[in-house]
Amino acid sequence: MGATRLSGPDRPAGGGAPSRVTVAPPGPSLRAARLITELTAPAVLVTTLTVLIGWHGGRSGAHGLAWGLLATVFASGIPFAYIVGGVRRGRLTDHHVGVREQRRLPLLFGLTSTAGGWALLAALGAPRPLLALVAAGVVGLVVAVTVSHWWKMSIHTAVAAGAVVVLVLTFGPLLLTAAPLPVLAGWSRVRLRAHTVPQVLVGGTVGGLVAGAVYGALS
Repeated sequence: MGATRLSGPDRPAGGGAPSRVTVAPPGPSLRAARLITELTAPAVLVTTLTVLIGWHGGRSGAHGLAWGLLATVFASGIPFAYIVGGVRRGRLTDHHVGVREQRRLPLLFGLTSTAGGWALLAALGAPRPLLALVAAGVVGLVVAVTVSHWWKMSIHTAVAAGAVVVLVLTFGPLLLTAAPLPVLAGWSRVRLRAHTVPQVLVGGTVGGLVAGAVYGALS
């Protein structure tokens, strides 16, 4: 990640190998990118957005919050637990699933969990906006599974852009102030060399379109 440098007494005098090298610490931009990547991770944004939409759509704050928390279990909790388990067993490289070839099973598992959660929420009579949000997540995961078979589209920016669209549709134009969210998420992914610029741009475009079409139509 960072460059290596030789410190004073460890610098070879006659061209021999150094006895020790010191790895330079990451710079501020790299540390910021790591932090932003964690804060804008799909599990974080999906959890926050689901609870918020559930709270907003319920008959009361407590009623809506309960619905939002139940939806979160299926939309982010169970899928993220699957990924963490995969990392611990060595089947996945990291909790962001940075290797494209490893993404298919976690995405399919997330799709199954989210779709099952939607069916349960619908059967129990969950608020319409929450059902619309979870439905948008199901469609988004179908697209992600399909695209990831050939290409590593950024799910970070897809979820971030979709979240902005949902917030604007739910709370009005004032929430356009959240528009920098997918930009920051995309920058962090490119800075960490986890994605290319086209991958974050396509991810953001797809996420925004899916959220606008599905959530906009069903909510």
